Formats: sequence, C-alpha cells, structure tokens
Amino acid sequence: MAMFRSLVASAQQRQPPGGPAGGDSGLEAQYSCPICLEVYHRPVAIGSCGHTFCGECLQPCLQVPSPLCPLCRLPFDPKKVDKATHVEKQLSSYKAPCRGCNKKVTLAKMRVHISSCMKVQEQMANCPKFVPVVPTSQPIPSAIPNRSTFTCPYCGARNLDQQELVKHCVDNHRSDPNRVVCPICSAMPWGDPSYRSANFLQHLLHRHKFSYDTFVDYSIDEEAAFQAALALSLSEN
Repeated sequence: MAMFRSLVASAQQRQPPGGPAGGDSGLEAQYSCPICLEVYHRPVAIGSCGHTFCGECLQPCLQVPSPLCPLCRLPFDPKKVDKATHVEKQLSSYKAPCRGCNKKVTLAKMRVHISSCMKVQEQMANCPKFVPVVPTSQPIPSAIPNRSTFTCPYCGARNLDQQELVKHCVDNHRSDPNRVVCPICSAMPWGDPSYRSANFLQHLLHRHKFSYDTFVDYSIDEEAAFQAALALSLSEN
C-alpha cells in the first residue's frame, strides 16, 4: 500500500517532456485542486505524499493537531508543506480553452477569466435549480431528526447550526482528546450514533465545512443517495 501511494504521488508530479497528457481539453482538470475543483491558486504540496492543493483550501487541515492529507488520508507534518513552485511554473506556461467562450487562456489566469466570461455566466444561470423538498403524497414522519441545529458533543452547548458547530469546536475544543460522536452524521439516514470519531475536529473540517443541503439534489433516487453517502462515510473511516 505504501508503495502504491508513493507511485500515485510521483505520478501526480511528473509530466511528459512534450507537455501534460490529455492535450488542451484535459489541462484544466489535470491542474485542478482536489478540494475546490478549480484551477490551482497559490498551490502548495505536502512533503510526505506529494499531493498538491490550493494554499487556502489546505488551511483548515493545518489547524488540527494531527493533520491528514485530504486525498490519501496519510498523516503529514504541517511544517513540511511547501509552495509548489513547479506547479506554478506549469500554470504560467500552459494554456487551455475556456469552458465557455473557448478562448485559450494560461491556467494561471483561468480563474480570473472565468469570473468575467459571459458564456460561463450564461451556463451557470442555466444550470438546473435544486429544490430542498420534493412534493410527496407520503405521510410525514412524526419523529424527524433535527438536521438544522446540533449540540456540541464535548460541552453540550445547544442550538448550533453546522457552521457554528465547526467554529465552536475549533475555538473551544481544539486540544480535546476525547472520542465523540458526530452529531451531524448521526442525524443523517446513514449515520451511526454509536461511532466515536478518533479526530472529531479534523472530521468536522473535512466533512462539514460546508452545509450538507448545499450539495444534495433531493430529486435523485433516495436509495442511490443513501448508498453514495454510505460509501463516502466508509471510505473516510
């Protein structure tokens, strides 16, 4: 397994002499941060595994006592996270077509271009709108789990929404070694109310930095959603 991870890390950093594989069409994806899924901005690389992220995207991982790489889950030394100068040079060298107007832009300027490209803005405006609730004739259950506010598993502070819970735990329980149950996960259909996270603070920052409802299309098949969420939860553990 260690050898496999080493090969993955080295493959991420290697580029063929004639330029990256996949041609122009795959450049943007090849130089996208695994966290924000946008072209790297001020990229940094983790020394132990070699994985690269936007500097700002990796910041939450550096705020916990024992950080893990968001991609391969290997522990790393936050003091050995360095500026990915080789990636920055490639971002300035390679051009890729804009996903909207198809104009070729250097990857280093892609974010700025996309934010002002009218074609991209039109595409975003035409994206399907997600609705929080699908009308149904099914009877509404009497005991619906509270997925809006949560109780701190450390001190019992109540009525914290998801973002407030993350901030509360970062501010007040950064060094608490106790294993606790995540109140957000346990409120979900796939949640295990008996599972105690070994590093709850890092779990919060990786899994619950953003609201769950922001990324859920409630019109998709419920069973498929359950299976996908369960697989994600198992892969994390």
